[in-house]
Amino acid sequence: MRLSMKAIVLTKYGSSGVLQLQEVAKPIPKDNEVLVKIHATSINDWDWCLMRGTPFYIRLLCGLFKPKVQIPGVDIAGEVVAIGKNVSQLKPGDRVYGDLSENGFGGFAEYVCAPVTTLALMPKNMSYIDAAAIPHAAMLALQGLRDLGKIQPGQKLLINGAGGGVGTLGVQIAKAIVGGSDLAPHETKFKTSLI
Repeated sequence: MRLSMKAIVLTKYGSSGVLQLQEVAKPIPKDNEVLVKIHATSINDWDWCLMRGTPFYIRLLCGLFKPKVQIPGVDIAGEVVAIGKNVSQLKPGDRVYGDLSENGFGGFAEYVCAPVTTLALMPKNMSYIDAAAIPHAAMLALQGLRDLGKIQPGQKLLINGAGGGVGTLGVQIAKAIVGGSDLAPHETKFKTSLI
């Protein structure tokens, strides 16, 4: 069994040239974590901002002079290969995807340990590549629409600027919640304004 893995490592802020492919220790899951063999990951705004160290609040969150996060990567899709002793929701062999933005990042590697609560089973007909593009943007859209906006079936709302991942998924989620699946995105009837 290999005790190391390959990972994209970030040791200082800057352009893409600061990223280095290195051999690092393979993580071991804690009691409430699972070890995931990563099959796909995506790059999003968190990774881009972390690498550059801008806007400034990123440095306040992730290290003022150098990044505390050594392995970027927020969105992952892969296969569970080991579980912590308190994990009963997942088992080795399960295909999972998740958002690591609040749990130390680490998706730009061969393996990552993640709390079981940050992962979900992938739909059987979804590819790893498709699954890796969803978690972070979908969670932001859900938080805005369901948790903050508290939208309900039959309501009307406006999604302003649905060109990025959050907006694109937001339109689809809103249509599923409030109805109107027969309408094109620009024709969706909305009342509450969420920006």
